[in-house]
Amino acid sequence: MRHATAIGEPTMQTHPPEPEPLRTEDDPVDADTISTTITQALRTGSGRVDLAELEKLEEDLRGHIALLLPGARAAAGRLWSGSIEAHRMAARLDGIERQTRQGLGPGALSAHVQVQQLARDCQYLLARHTVEARR
Repeated sequence: MRHATAIGEPTMQTHPPEPEPLRTEDDPVDADTISTTITQALRTGSGRVDLAELEKLEEDLRGHIALLLPGARAAAGRLWSGSIEAHRMAARLDGIERQTRQGLGPGALSAHVQVQQLARDCQYLLARHTVEARR
């Protein structure tokens, strides 16, 4: 997108680069590893379904969620308890926790759907973690 400068010459609008995820020694979250797992999980289903791969992805995603969920719950606990946002957050986090206990199900389709859902839940939690880490 081009914008005119004060003298009338067009300039190219640029956006700053994405900031790197913050990681401190106190923060056990490896955002790169989690992002890689999420990407792999979201790409499943584009070819032949490998149940062993789905089982591994489910295990990895459940581990990432277990790591991220306590921080999300702590952040939710800082919201005003009577607010709509607090209720929405609690419901979302409870739903994510329930989803981790679902298992892959009896067939390839249910396994694929479960891995996709866990990947999206993990993506949500990682985004929340990144925001909280920057505060």
